[in-house]
Amino acid sequence: MSFLRRPTWFAVALTVVGVLAFVRLGVWQLDRADEKDELLRRYAASAAAAVEDFGMIADAPPVDRYPRVALHGQFVPGHTYIFDDQTHAGQVGIHVYVPFSPHGQTPYVLVDLGFLAKESGANPRLPPLPNGETTIRGLYVPSPGVGVRLGGDRLPEQHGAEKSMVYVDLKEIGADVGRALYPRVLLLDADPASIYARDWTPGFMPPARHRAYAFQWFTFALAAVVIFVLLHRQRRPKRPENP
Repeated sequence: MSFLRRPTWFAVALTVVGVLAFVRLGVWQLDRADEKDELLRRYAASAAAAVEDFGMIADAPPVDRYPRVALHGQFVPGHTYIFDDQTHAGQVGIHVYVPFSPHGQTPYVLVDLGFLAKESGANPRLPPLPNGETTIRGLYVPSPGVGVRLGGDRLPEQHGAEKSMVYVDLKEIGADVGRALYPRVLLLDADPASIYARDWTPGFMPPARHRAYAFQWFTFALAAVVIFVLLHRQRRPKRPENP
């Protein structure tokens, strides 16, 4: 005799769907952890890599690494983009983006100058950019992306040299500047003389947390099976009491 009562089709279907969903979410979290491990590896490898020729990788950068490049040219004046509500070392602040015109190249490169903490909730005063020709070095990486977009392009509505943004859209910034941008952004090398913080460890959920979430989802899958068994197990009949 089976130790389980015959379950309804609804109970079986609900349990199977739940288990499959929980397992799928757990596998997805493990995949995300592997992706984050790979990103961390790329950043670590890039920090110690030799400088590459920007012209060879500008339009079609390698997808498996973040090259270090050196550019000679000048910053484009009158166009500063403030990426608001960013965090660094427990502080809230901004990242400052400025287009850079490489010598002999047609598109501009969007450069992340680094992080500045807010002062009493207000945006900090930005230091002036270098005048004339200069050489900059850094990592050529994908832009932070647009994430969840709330509203359309707000850049044309703003006036002045400094404009704020809640996502980094290279096409919209290029349209605002009036010149196409290269498909990646440049993260400037750290400079002890600069007030910008340039710790380029990716600011994302660490792989260990993804694995913790995966363990949680797998636990839910096991719990669904246990609940199914407990609800459908055969109850032993009570023994009659002796007179």
